Amino acid sequence: MTEPRQRPRRGQGELEALVLSALREADGPVTAGWVQERLGDDLAYTTVITILTRLLGKGAVTRERVGRSFAWTPAADEAGLAARKMRKVLDAESDREAVLASFLTGLGPDDERLLRDLLDQAHGEGED
Repeated sequence: MTEPRQRPRRGQGELEALVLSALREADGPVTAGWVQERLGDDLAYTTVITILTRLLGKGAVTRERVGRSFAWTPAADEAGLAARKMRKVLDAESDREAVLASFLTGLGPDDERLLRDLLDQAHGEGED
């Protein structure tokens, strides 16, 4: 008797990234069925719903009722999602100053310059 071949296990967050990518490719809000179709038949509909629900809990997607189903939309672009993750990590730490200082000392010169420019722009916009 032959053993069924198992697919390699996906990495942590890989399915969430695939679902978010599919949502970004859409022209507007889409159903879980659309996402499932886009990602391929080997992904169960219930798995897609589970991933979308987790992403909703993380604030990465929004949903609106359409008939008896929901239509899903990404809440932000990739940069916005990365920024949300960074804030979440920062908010979880008790010593924000130490975390930010450690982050800054790990930046390369180009990133440090970019961050300074962005901070200058943000301060300049607040002075109008």
